[in-house]
Amino acid sequence: MLRRVAVFLVGTLTLAGCLAPATPKGPYAPGVAPGAEAVDGLLVGHRLMDAGEYELAHKAYTRAAVTHGMTADVLAGLGSANLALGRLGTAERLLREAIEQPDATPETWNNLGVVLVEKGNYPEAEQMLRRAYALDNGESDAIRDNLRLALAKSENSDYGDVEEQDYKLVRRGSGDYLVRKIP
Repeated sequence: MLRRVAVFLVGTLTLAGCLAPATPKGPYAPGVAPGAEAVDGLLVGHRLMDAGEYELAHKAYTRAAVTHGMTADVLAGLGSANLALGRLGTAERLLREAIEQPDATPETWNNLGVVLVEKGNYPEAEQMLRRAYALDNGESDAIRDNLRLALAKSENSDYGDVEEQDYKLVRRGSGDYLVRKIP
């Protein structure tokens, strides 16, 4: 019995030594550490995009714009975040600015192509995605798949020659209609 009590006390003291001391400030998150170096906003934005936190990523890219300026990476990040949030007009404007920069990446061209596909501008989307595919040397499966989608949509968007045809709506029974061609 005495041996069990001794083992229990030794185990309890060992575990107590592993616990962190309680902070007197309470359960709140720590504040700003004066003099500490901030994490790069671009890195934070990229990680938040990967995590699906698009609004927070947008804020991180905005903070990165303050420190880095409106570089191609910042513009591409802001454009990608806006694309993910469904703000197609803003995303297109930012991504167009980003591809004008000399260090634009194939992913930026790809994202602009995706925006144009979403807006229904298939011919221009196809051109952007072809450029992205060429800059990437055909190594990205995502860019290739997006290019295939744009090509398929641009081929399916043509209805051919418009033919004038006369049709008549004929009622059959209650609530049943039939479309018939007039001879």
